[in-house]
Amino acid sequence: MIELKIRQSAHARVNRITNDRWRLWIDAGPAGQYRWAQLDDYLNLRREHFYWEIPFYLTLRARISTHDIPGTWGFGFWNDPFSTSLRLTKGTVRRLPSLPQAAWFFYASPPNYLALRDTHPAQGMLMASFSSWRLPTPLLFPGIFTLPLFLIRPAARLLRRLAQLIIADDAGRTDIDLTCWHFYRLECRKTAVNFYVDNRLYFETAIVPRGKLGLVIWIDNQYLAFTPDGALRAGTLETSEDVWLEVEGIAVSKNC
Repeated sequence: MIELKIRQSAHARVNRITNDRWRLWIDAGPAGQYRWAQLDDYLNLRREHFYWEIPFYLTLRARISTHDIPGTWGFGFWNDPFSTSLRLTKGTVRRLPSLPQAAWFFYASPPNYLALRDTHPAQGMLMASFSSWRLPTPLLFPGIFTLPLFLIRPAARLLRRLAQLIIADDAGRTDIDLTCWHFYRLECRKTAVNFYVDNRLYFETAIVPRGKLGLVIWIDNQYLAFTPDGALRAGTLETSEDVWLEVEGIAVSKNC
C-alpha cells in the first residue's frame, strides 16, 4: 500500500476526489510566484530510506485540464537530487545534493530544456530517464566553484558537454491528447525502462536510474533550461487560468 503525502505551496492545493482519485491544482497567477502541488512518498525520508529500487513498475490513469500548461507536471520516480522543495515544506529531511536519477512521464512547457544531448526532445510530453554516476557527496562540493562559469557561454557549453560524461539521459516524446484520460505504465527493469500509454509501448531505453528512488506526482509553474548554446535560465511562469492534473488508480509493484 502506497502512503502518499500531500505537499502544496500557497495558491495551490491537492484534493482527494474519491478514494483513489486526486486532483492537483495550481491557481492562476503571475510569474515570479512559485505555485506547486505534489503527491509523494519520500520527502520525509533520507535517500537511503527511499522505498523503490529497480525492478518495479508504476500504473495510473491521468488527464490534465488544458493543453500547454505553463511549467512542468508529471509522475514517476527520482532521487530528488537538489531537495528543491525544502524551502516550501516544513519538517522535511535535509539532504545534500546528488546527481540526478530519474524515470518518469514529464511534461515540460517552453522555455524548459532539461535534455543534455541535443538530439533528445526537451519540451512537450516526455518519457525520460536519467542515470548518473553515484559519486560520494563530498566529491560534488568542488562543483560549487564552477558556478560562475555558467555565466560565460563558451564555458557553460563546455560544462554541458562534460556533464554528458557523468549523466546519461534519454527521452522520447508523445503527442497524445493529454486532456483525455489515458492509462500509463512505467516499467523500470534492470536492463531497460519501458513507457506504455494505453497498453502501447511508446518508448524504451537502456538508460536505467541507479539506487533508491521516490515516487512523485506533481504540477508546478517552474522552468529550468540549460540549452545547447550554453544559456542557463530558471524561474517561474505566469499561469493565465487555474490548471490541474488529475490522477487515479495509482499502483506500484516490485514484481516487474
